[in-house]
Amino acid sequence: MANTFKLVTNDAMPSSAGTPLALYTVPGSTTTVVLGLRLANVDGSTRTASVKLTSGTAGSNPNSNADVWLLKDAPIPAGSSLEVMGGAKVVLQTTDDILIDCDTAAKIDAAMSIMEIA
Repeated sequence: MANTFKLVTNDAMPSSAGTPLALYTVPGSTTTVVLGLRLANVDGSTRTASVKLTSGTAGSNPNSNADVWLLKDAPIPAGSSLEVMGGAKVVLQTTDDILIDCDTAAKIDAAMSIMEIA
């Protein structure tokens, strides 16, 4: 199995407020470890941002692998950034997504450091 470190970025997220945009989707036959995620407010006003993990995998427990919010409506002051992971790691499985939303379209830049295991 090969371990590959990557940086995934997107500017001006999301394209439509209230419609989370995928920053990253785990490729087939891959497990991904999210090492860090930083969101930057590129607007002149405070904005609220959210990060959602959607799971495309099923677990044996009926409550496992549900879609969950990693961050919900967190305020980010103008010109500031927010470290979402805070040193924690999140393991993603094939087809899982990390989605970014903001209260105003195109006001969040996102940078996520990952390690893909394939």
